[in-house]
Amino acid sequence: QVQLVESGGGLVQAGGSLRLSCAASGRTFSTSVMGWFRQVPGKEREFVAGISWNGATLYADSVKERFTISREDAKNTVYLQMNRLRPEDTAVYLCAAAARQWGLLSVAPYVYNYWGQGTQVTISS
Repeated sequence: QVQLVESGGGLVQAGGSLRLSCAASGRTFSTSVMGWFRQVPGKEREFVAGISWNGATLYADSVKERFTISREDAKNTVYLQMNRLRPEDTAVYLCAAAARQWGLLSVAPYVYNYWGQGTQVTISS
């Protein structure tokens, strides 16, 4: 059974940093696209960042130059380094992984077949 488990969320002041981790189990994702989304109650799930099997990355405009996604395939883990955090970054952050191998990066949630439960990130002003 595939599981994605996020960690690293918390409460920080604006301008601070957090590093989220997502550990996958049940299958390897070294040849799959992985990503991070975020969700606020009452709003649609929003793409944050994605990383391809070859290391290519894609970011939402709102987080470019502040967030960095990376992966460590030996640990079947993807990370999201978040710097210069803003109150509007407050959300539940969810890790996602595509089942398809060698797929293309995408901002669309339907491309990602596996989802974690999420980790809360709260930024105080």
